[in-house]
Amino acid sequence: MSAAPTNEPTFRESVDLMFNRAVSIMDLPPGLEEKIRVCNATYTVRFGVRLRGRIQTFTGYRSVHSEHMEPVKGGIRFAPSVNQDEVEALAALMTYKCALVEAPFGGSKGGLCIDPREFDAHEMEQITRRFAYELAKRDLIHPAQNVPAPDMGTGEREMAWIADQYARMNTTDINARACVTGKPLNAGGIAGRVEATGRGVQYALREFFRDKRDMEQAGMTGSLDGKTVIVQGLGNVGYHAAKFLSEEDGCRITGIIEHDGALFNEEGLSIDAVREWIVKHGGVTGFPDAAHTAEGAAVLEEECDILIPAALEGVINLGNVHRIKASLIIEAANGPITAGADDVLRNKGTVIIPDMYANAGGVTVSYFEWVKNLSHIRFGRMQRRQEEARHELIVSELERLDEMLGDRWSMTPDFKQKYLRGAGELELVRSGLDDTMRIAYQSMREVWHEREDVTDLRTAAYIVAIEKVAAAYRAKGL
Repeated sequence: MSAAPTNEPTFRESVDLMFNRAVSIMDLPPGLEEKIRVCNATYTVRFGVRLRGRIQTFTGYRSVHSEHMEPVKGGIRFAPSVNQDEVEALAALMTYKCALVEAPFGGSKGGLCIDPREFDAHEMEQITRRFAYELAKRDLIHPAQNVPAPDMGTGEREMAWIADQYARMNTTDINARACVTGKPLNAGGIAGRVEATGRGVQYALREFFRDKRDMEQAGMTGSLDGKTVIVQGLGNVGYHAAKFLSEEDGCRITGIIEHDGALFNEEGLSIDAVREWIVKHGGVTGFPDAAHTAEGAAVLEEECDILIPAALEGVINLGNVHRIKASLIIEAANGPITAGADDVLRNKGTVIIPDMYANAGGVTVSYFEWVKNLSHIRFGRMQRRQEEARHELIVSELERLDEMLGDRWSMTPDFKQKYLRGAGELELVRSGLDDTMRIAYQSMREVWHEREDVTDLRTAAYIVAIEKVAAAYRAKGL
């Protein structure tokens, strides 16, 4: 993957530039703009773990951007490139993201400078538990103060280790499971969390295609059905977004970009087949049913309706932005478009659904998981059978009517089975996520279309989010 040109701002500077663009057309009281912008605190930890007969030292970070609401929320990523600037930029994005989707959290982020591929599972558990210990003893992991989640390089496994480590250190905390989200189901997780960010991308696109004004801005008509899509990164987010869009909305996934190159097939790719190949072979090289190119970044520039960058920061930059042909870009990753490239795309008329909103499905379902852990009951347990009983009354009446009218009227064959089924946890999580993504998009759309000084969705998202953070600070008396 080609690196961003060195003359561009860093990820941290890009976030600040986009923040500045929004606040320049807002009316914030003196000093409040700076209070919202700055990162409150960053803790750097260096700890040793005895591995393979010697002590190895690791460096980790936990940044708290804003405590206008508590606890603060944000993922922990494991990657060799992790650094303080990146973690602080991601923490700032979390603040605005939570505000935009009305999740009652401040923004935080964590990272450990490590390549997980260099260690086996037992070693990773030792390292993760020690990192969790260092953070938890400073209340940087705590159900009421700071709640991590998975990010790049981490998943359910690491969250289960962190939750268990916190519980060992806080044996009388009845809410210990709420100290972290993204856990496996059998360790206090919630149905639908693994797919949540990808599902959120799908719901975001569905809402975009509900409004003719939005489609006109991108030069599109119709619906998602038949639209061509290129996905950069087939990790958890990219895989689920591509799978749902192709299987449920009729999109055609023509390109998939991975670390070892890219696949392209105008007729469409089987997402599950590609995923299985990657799991088995470690990359897309050699996949039989598509053209492969070692220069994966070039496929970003192929013709498509929708481009989904779902992995790294800065993949669309001043070095390649003039060759990007997609009409609509949805940022499933954090910061995939640099500030310079963002300016070029906006001037060109490309519509960008920004990361702050597009990948908020993860934190939304994390919020549901946190609530579930605090309430100590799974969603649907109290009301599901009662719903079914009420539906049974209606179906019984319809069946009686069916008997009376004979051939003149009858129920659709599978209506009874579908209608009688009460909503379980997964259905309720998806419903809550869909509602959240719709309302958040509508708040951005209103600013985008109603204000003459707002010409793009990213600025609209920042304005909505900053206004909510400012309101929270005013309520505190600041």
